[in-house]
Amino acid sequence: MLEYNLPRYLPSAEELPDSDETPVDNELQELIPGLLKAILLILWAERMDWLFAIDMGIYYHPDKSPIVPDGFLSLGVERFYDEELRPSYVLWDENVVPIFVLEVVSQNYRKEYTTKLDEYAALGVLYYVIYSSRRRRKPHLEVHKLVNGRYELQKRNPVWLPEIGLGIGCERGNYCGVTREWMYWYDEQGQRYLTPAEQIKQETQRAQQETQRAQQETQRAQQETQRAQQETQRAEVAEQRVQQLAEQLRALGIDPDNVG
Repeated sequence: MLEYNLPRYLPSAEELPDSDETPVDNELQELIPGLLKAILLILWAERMDWLFAIDMGIYYHPDKSPIVPDGFLSLGVERFYDEELRPSYVLWDENVVPIFVLEVVSQNYRKEYTTKLDEYAALGVLYYVIYSSRRRRKPHLEVHKLVNGRYELQKRNPVWLPEIGLGIGCERGNYCGVTREWMYWYDEQGQRYLTPAEQIKQETQRAQQETQRAQQETQRAQQETQRAQQETQRAEVAEQRVQQLAEQLRALGIDPDNVG
């Protein structure tokens, strides 16, 4: 349960701006969290207890500006609470701190490695993830886990997040027609979950393979039918020959039934 020294009147999500209205500096700030959300929409299609938001304001105090990460994940909340969806994420309404926050570093540095570390730690976010493809000497992906009030860097790729039941990492791939390094979700064995486009392609290939198998089975059945028909025809020809021979024997005054 969240504990804040809050004023008596607490505005609802509908009364608060949905973000800080700051435009993104780079298209990747939308595409990278968008890909992670698209994968979750397939993986967790049957679950209704999670929210992955993109560029949505997190309000922790009604008199202070919201924190607006590029993406965040909350578990144990309603996925949809009405048909208008959430305009913002209000902690005193949700009573759940996001478990995972993502910041994508752009050319305009926004203190992702300093001030925001302290802000998310104070908020109690368990996993703070920073991605920067501009780094040359350090890893592009940093996953920080909150331990005893301080973030500890998890030095792996991908990093398994047991509290979420997923791993997070990055590798080269293709999304929206762009081949580059992207962030993905992984299973506990480090196997990457497919993107929606990859899943469609995989299912299409499976359907094509099943169609080919069905066609091959049909061809085999047709071949077996042809063989059976040929055997029947051979048997009929043989029977005709027997009948002709019997007629010939009768014409010679020989009873074919008594020929031994």
